[in-house]
Amino acid sequence: MTQSYRAGADIGGTFTDIIVVNSETGAFAIGKVLTSTDDPSRAVEEGLADTLRRFGVTADEVQHLIHGTTLVTNAMIERKGAKTALLTTQGFRDAVEIGRETRYDLYDLMLEQPRPLVPRYLRFDVPQRTLSDGESYEPLDVDYVERLTAELAANGIEAIAISFLHSFTNPADERAARAAVARVAPQLRVSISSDVVPEIREFERTSTTIANVYVQALVEKYVRQLENRLAALGFRGNFYLMLSSGGIATVETAVLHPVRLLESGPAAGALAANAYGIASGHPDLISFDMGGTTAKICVIDKGQPLIAHQFEVDRIYRFKKGSGLPIKIPVIELIEIGTGGGSIARVDALGLLKVGPDSSGADPGPVCYGRGGEEPTVTDANLILGYLDPAYFWAAA
Repeated sequence: MTQSYRAGADIGGTFTDIIVVNSETGAFAIGKVLTSTDDPSRAVEEGLADTLRRFGVTADEVQHLIHGTTLVTNAMIERKGAKTALLTTQGFRDAVEIGRETRYDLYDLMLEQPRPLVPRYLRFDVPQRTLSDGESYEPLDVDYVERLTAELAANGIEAIAISFLHSFTNPADERAARAAVARVAPQLRVSISSDVVPEIREFERTSTTIANVYVQALVEKYVRQLENRLAALGFRGNFYLMLSSGGIATVETAVLHPVRLLESGPAAGALAANAYGIASGHPDLISFDMGGTTAKICVIDKGQPLIAHQFEVDRIYRFKKGSGLPIKIPVIELIEIGTGGGSIARVDALGLLKVGPDSSGADPGPVCYGRGGEEPTVTDANLILGYLDPAYFWAAA
């Protein structure tokens, strides 16, 4: 009888983890390789090939592969996305920076507000106005959009976010603006808020739309590279990506709405803890997922992880709501801190021990990996204290 297999791949800041499972028997094999930071898809290919070989399985026997990644989160935090412009209703180009006019710390005199992904000089007012009931008060100036698009394309803009007031009730002007951009500069990537998050509150809607188009090219390049590498291995099954909500998406959906992948990897970890909790008779638990760069905690209540419908990314102060960029998508609710196995330990000016958020990553990695790392990390401490077995642990052979 022909056996069927499923595979999972998770890319972290230090390691890329692989699992291959026999769908009938439940037997599985796991693999771990250092993340290839220059091209993360290479580590998935190498790790999967090695795991399949050890398990005695060929790639064409794998029916489903589900992939979780922190690529989107890292790109936003490190500001490595596309050069993006914003088109918005005339008079509202600063709404994405004004936000809710709240102070997340009332007593901090040097308060630093989150910095939008699009700077002010790339945010543009467009003559247009839609009322709250969807009625058009001022028609869209299509000629203006076409002239502006030509100028933006000539000056190196790679992506455009379009977010008009009340477009969730009437998306016609956003769609017309997108069509105008496509006529003038079809090479530009465009996201419109009525597609990405058609909901009330223009601040969160605009912030989410910007984030979506900001990482779109990066995600598509990566996913297509990974598709090609999997095909070269002989994989012919279904390829899905984990969503922040705990669901899965096809490649086409992930490329169109990459912002939904923000908490992709951590969400998968919480779901795994949930599955094992239910299987062992513990539907109420706290999951703890410590990777190489960060540690994540999730509360699971009655066999269900808590779900939020909005969260923040790139917080200036990790535990202070309002200090990050709002993203309005369903997401498994997690607390994430910059302390993982590769987090670097140091003594501060007061003589206190501090750990993270800086990480040694996969290259050079902790000192004990023998790849040139010189700064002590959590993994180094665990090894010296005897918590890790050097004969078993996947350190970088």
